[in-house]
Amino acid sequence: QVQLVESGGGLVQPGGSLRVSCAASGSIIRINAMGWYRQAPRKERELVAAISSGGITTYADSVKGRFTIYRDNAKNTVYLQMNNLKAEDTDVYYCNAEALPNWLNEYDYWGQGTKVTVSA
Repeated sequence: QVQLVESGGGLVQPGGSLRVSCAASGSIIRINAMGWYRQAPRKERELVAAISSGGITTYADSVKGRFTIYRDNAKNTVYLQMNNLKAEDTDVYYCNAEALPNWLNEYDYWGQGTKVTVSA
């Protein structure tokens, strides 16, 4: 029922910027936390950034000062603004949302991912 659709990935030069978006749709009563994750080859899945329904943010140390997460609750959309991109930021970025399809249950939902490639 709940669907997350990411967009905005692409090829960027080192030092460049990119903004990825994630829009939630379907039968949603409420969305709690939302976040962005990535998993590079030979590494475990990593939380890049997360934001609560009230706007409290969390960032991985590797992206602090470069990335900003924010959300538009009216549009059920979360954004990740990525500045000063580095080659090591190259990965598929996945959107996650804690959402309630009804008043009894909360589930984690995942998007299909959007690829970010940082290369000269």
